[in-house]
Amino acid sequence: MSRSIEYGNLMHDAMRGLIRQVLLDVAANGLPGNHHFFITFDTEHPDAELADWLSDRYPGEMTVVMQHWYDKLEVTEEGFSVTLNFGDAPEPMYIPYDAIRTFVDPSVEFGLKFEQQDTPARKSDTLTQKDARELEVAEESPKAAEIVSLDSFRK
Repeated sequence: MSRSIEYGNLMHDAMRGLIRQVLLDVAANGLPGNHHFFITFDTEHPDAELADWLSDRYPGEMTVVMQHWYDKLEVTEEGFSVTLNFGDAPEPMYIPYDAIRTFVDPSVEFGLKFEQQDTPARKSDTLTQKDARELEVAEESPKAAEIVSLDSFRK
């Protein structure tokens, strides 16, 4: 039986570990400077927990922003929970790392994109400039981001 190194899976695990480390730091010390996050996740993931009205309003996918107001950020090995404000209505939610589709910090032009897991081997890539700009809500970057595609390193 032939086996192969699952680079796509390993890269996804490493990228999720990076998100976990960033969130652990934010939980301990708060968001530094102008840092803030746009996190898009699968609302239908079996382990995601959010209010029914939110999952009804955002079937399939939702982008949340962690910036000015968030509360009760708790980070675990499998995901994180946080309370966010939706029109003066604080709502707790739990987001597993493997439900995350994009993680963007536009303050430093950093973004991760997890491709859909339609195939057995998962692939990962960084966000394109177009994807990152679509997530930036009325915020212009002073300089263009350098986006590196992992496809150029694949054979």
